[in-house]
Amino acid sequence: MLLLDSRKRLVKTRRFSEEVYIGDPFNVVRILNEKEVDEICVLDINASVEERRSDLGFIAELASECFMPLSYGGGIKSVADAAPIFAAGVEKVVLGRASSDSVTVRALADSYGSQAVAACIDCRRVDNHWRVAFDRGRTLTNTDPVTQAIAVEQAGAGEIILQNIDRDGAQNGYDAGLVSSVSEAVTVPVVALGGAGDLSHLAEGLRMGASAVASGSAFVFIGRLRAVLITYPSSQDVNELFKKSGAAS
Repeated sequence: MLLLDSRKRLVKTRRFSEEVYIGDPFNVVRILNEKEVDEICVLDINASVEERRSDLGFIAELASECFMPLSYGGGIKSVADAAPIFAAGVEKVVLGRASSDSVTVRALADSYGSQAVAACIDCRRVDNHWRVAFDRGRTLTNTDPVTQAIAVEQAGAGEIILQNIDRDGAQNGYDAGLVSSVSEAVTVPVVALGGAGDLSHLAEGLRMGASAVASGSAFVFIGRLRAVLITYPSSQDVNELFKKSGAAS
């Protein structure tokens, strides 16, 4: 999971703040190409907050550098917003706030297929209850992530990215209760995000019921001082990861 700031730099956050610069997006994509990464998801984390349109030239150039499927999110509110992004070479769009609008989700799914539409559900615990949040966690709703997940699946989303704001950048593992409850509530793939710091955490996420696991910190930081080092497990490590999780590779 790669995060773009307003200047199109790649950053990594903690609890959706404390941004740390990790590199130029094109250089990082080239490194990940060499490491044979399965898929990349790039999120413009400020697009919705700043009400910016997507930079189609930038997206097209980024897509041309990717040897793997590219998902893109940030400020997408409609089919009209998504159409040029797909035309630029992106295979899947990621919806944040717009995922709460069932009409928009359905229109995108009808136009491009459910497999091309992912809903990112950001959530945090408030008074011991999970609440869905938008706008980089600034806007809290009264909706819980299980209810939101069911709603986006019914609207036509083909994938759910479940993001735990409280564990973002913490590198201490996923929240088992959150991942399990949402994964059990829907039939579409759930991608766990927020908390992974090493391969053992990724295996745990799969055992919790997630269909897939994602991370930023596990692939860009090394050591307790969080030195920036772009890395990715080898095919052998990935196969071992699936064995440990009990999932099929």
